Amino acid sequence: MENRKKVAFYTLGCKLNFSETSTIARNFTDEGFNRVEFNEVADIYVINTCSVTENADKRFKSIVKQAQKSNPDAFVAAVGCYAQLKPQELADVDGVDLILGATEKFKITDYLNDLSKNDFGEVHSCEIEDADFYVGSYSIGDRTRAFLKVQDGCDYKCTYCTIPLARGISRSDTMEGVLKNAKEISEQSIKEIVLTGVNIGDYGKGEFGNKRHEHTFLDLVTELDKVEGIERLRISSIEPNLLKNETIDLVSKSRAFVPHFHIPLQSGSNDILKKMKRRYMKELYVDRVNKIKEIMPHACIGVDVIVGFPGETDEHFLETYNFLTSLDISYLHVFTYSERDNTEAATMDGVVPKNVRAKRSKMLRGLSAKFRRQFYESQLKTTRTVLFESENKEGYIHGFTENYVKVKAPWNPELVNTLHKVELTQIDEDGLVRFDFLEEFAV
Repeated sequence: MENRKKVAFYTLGCKLNFSETSTIARNFTDEGFNRVEFNEVADIYVINTCSVTENADKRFKSIVKQAQKSNPDAFVAAVGCYAQLKPQELADVDGVDLILGATEKFKITDYLNDLSKNDFGEVHSCEIEDADFYVGSYSIGDRTRAFLKVQDGCDYKCTYCTIPLARGISRSDTMEGVLKNAKEISEQSIKEIVLTGVNIGDYGKGEFGNKRHEHTFLDLVTELDKVEGIERLRISSIEPNLLKNETIDLVSKSRAFVPHFHIPLQSGSNDILKKMKRRYMKELYVDRVNKIKEIMPHACIGVDVIVGFPGETDEHFLETYNFLTSLDISYLHVFTYSERDNTEAATMDGVVPKNVRAKRSKMLRGLSAKFRRQFYESQLKTTRTVLFESENKEGYIHGFTENYVKVKAPWNPELVNTLHKVELTQIDEDGLVRFDFLEEFAV
């Protein structure tokens, strides 16, 4: 067994990338490879790339260097979104041997011949119009939760976004495919599944390689709620225009779906939303937040916001800031706008200086900390269920309640991957929440 080749993986970017890396890794294992950690010596290093921010582009080079340091003779392959968008740029990075685009990445083992180093990166990247078939995948992160991919690609034309160029049209797994993967996950004693995709509210489109829906997102969550062995299901991120009342109602009455929604807003100014070509105005966003809070006052709501979009004046930014403070939300994910090639926004007038973008970003990050604190305070003295994580962090174990309050307790390995009823008692100086167990827990 010692002569089996070793493969290591590094993932940049989103939960969807993590789920796909896991699937690619299982293909390698099926082909007789041993998987090792990225900082270990391997024969092949596979880097799953991201194109959403400039930072992810820059980090790629340092990750290649890290692989070469571990084994200068190793074969280095780049896959994923950046590999689809700018294959030649990756091919020009010293030490990269193989670049695979959107459709080729799942067949990576077919492209590996003798694993000898190439003088230059070999590119296999389809025209993105060819990325019209669906590959299901899921990742098992830290033994307590799994990311389950249900959908890929996007038909939206947001002016700042490269994802349709990198991942192709919106298409979905079949209902049978998703349920089969969910059952496989449940058999590995994982307690929580996070649904992931590029635009998961669009689920059902392209099940048949066309635009016909047999199933909707509501059908999907209804069926997943019945899968035995899964204690918790979490919807990762869903567009406000695709989050229907029926889905919110289902979550409120659900066996397994937790009261946690992550809803991209991007701007609190209708002028900017129009320039971004988002598919809603801010009034719809208010309606979605109010609907959730009306039937689930304890629900956690996370919000994506982009600052520094072309044409965003101080007035527009203030409009967004004031809009956010008027909403009953729990935290923000703040993105500083960065120009991406081949997007409409990259050619727009009204470029916001980088220092102004950074200042606005800092203001919203401060606001997010305030929102999170207020939300945590509102949850003190309530009874919640905590799923404990698997890592020992400086003598503490962390966990999350169903509504995404992060808690801590002194490290106890017996708590790992278990669910316990607790009462939330106080917020620690690090911002995490302490609690009392409500049932006897034998230490």
